[in-house]
Amino acid sequence: MSDNLQRENPHSENIVIESPEPVDTTLPMVIYALYLASIITGGLTALVGVVIAYVYRGKGPEWLERHYRYQIRTFWIGLLYFCLSGVLMFVLIGFVLWLVAVVWLVIRCVKGFKGLQEKRSPDNVDTWLV
Repeated sequence: MSDNLQRENPHSENIVIESPEPVDTTLPMVIYALYLASIITGGLTALVGVVIAYVYRGKGPEWLERHYRYQIRTFWIGLLYFCLSGVLMFVLIGFVLWLVAVVWLVIRCVKGFKGLQEKRSPDNVDTWLV
């Protein structure tokens, strides 16, 4: 029996790794929390979160690396969505789009938290949707 077991579903990008030493998921959880706090802070905490994600990218198992990639993509795609909704606020549809972007951000962060708790990569890391 191997020390590290890797199970990969051929129909999914999820990777689950069971190892004798626990993997610290504190920083990715903090990044998701910073993203959620950015709804209130106007994006400042999201900027801190993406910097942390860039710094710690490449320093963990594969499934944790996918979380960092998911977080980096969440920042850049979210920035695009929120900027677009800000520009469209002049024609009043931006308020609705801002609410949609907030819901999108919350769903992505919750999916990330859930994946971290289950020690697996998030679903559909490369998607622009949820």
